[in-house]
Amino acid sequence: MWPVTHLLVAVLGAVATTIVVLVLAPLIFDRRVGMGGGMGTGAGQGNRQQLVADVTIAVTQALGVGLVVGALTAAAAGIIVSARVTKPLRAMSAAARRIAAGDYDVRVERPADDELAALADDVNTLGAALAETERRRTRLLGEVAHEMRTPLTIIDGYVEGMIDGILPAEPEQLGKVSDEVRRLRRLSDDVSALSRAEEGRLGLVRETLDVRMLVGGVVERLRAQAEDVGIRLTTVLPTESCAAYVDGDRIGQVITNLIGNALRATEAGGWIEAAVSASADEVTIRVVDSGEGLAEAELQRIFERFYRVPGRRGGGSGSGIGLTIARGIVRAHGGELTAASEGPGYGSVFTVTLPRAEEAGQTHGS
Repeated sequence: MWPVTHLLVAVLGAVATTIVVLVLAPLIFDRRVGMGGGMGTGAGQGNRQQLVADVTIAVTQALGVGLVVGALTAAAAGIIVSARVTKPLRAMSAAARRIAAGDYDVRVERPADDELAALADDVNTLGAALAETERRRTRLLGEVAHEMRTPLTIIDGYVEGMIDGILPAEPEQLGKVSDEVRRLRRLSDDVSALSRAEEGRLGLVRETLDVRMLVGGVVERLRAQAEDVGIRLTTVLPTESCAAYVDGDRIGQVITNLIGNALRATEAGGWIEAAVSASADEVTIRVVDSGEGLAEAELQRIFERFYRVPGRRGGGSGSGIGLTIARGIVRAHGGELTAASEGPGYGSVFTVTLPRAEEAGQTHGS
């Protein structure tokens, strides 16, 4: 758009100059010839030289006037074009200042020019993104305050009871206070991790790893815990390498969370299976259990912050944001975490997909 506008201004100046020259040059020439009394039939060499001089003077004078008129025309066209451009730019500048001041709902009208329209779209997108971030921040503060209220109320009740002598300051009561303090500490750690995940500040330390080894390591670490509650924990791992470019600690955290949730959702005598598979583009981790399962409404909310499945065994022990953090970690790797279930009583399936590493031969830990 800008080169076309500049060319248009130049063409207008050139056209104005040409018109002035074409109109004035003959008039000036006729005037000079008339003042010289005409050329006569025997003009000779001297008259021809005079003719050339008259033509040169006429063209020069006409060109001088034409250049002035052309310059004025180009300047006028430039002012008009500039006004057309600067008006939406001023509007976008004012909108940017309002966004910087916290007015995220401001929007800019789209100009007719494609480049300016694209810039206006970017400003509007920025405002919408900042507005959504502010809404999420406000919701998070409210949710954190709500989650902190219960343990703080319990702690306050026990402490006041001990101060008033209603409750004895014995290990049993102090232990309950300590449990609530640990709950607050876990909540603080989880909220910090959630904030980093949602803001993209996880600080991933990636390398090409065999996902089979990650899953196998987590399963071996949790196997004793599963056996203690009578749950069979197994793996299904392919023979070929399943390489992905990941942060091993973070993906291990995701797998631990998924298996831990499955342990809380599965009764004694049930089973949990952690399976790994790979395609040309993706590595897939599936954690399947025979536990309580999820209703359709719960599947829609399971990744929401602080959401806990009603009535789930051990459901109140966590912060309720483990799956939110896990999904943030997976998405930071360019993958996705999804949940599926045929309904209550039919178990659940949590699926992690990760981009496959290009060079599986450089896998560590295989």
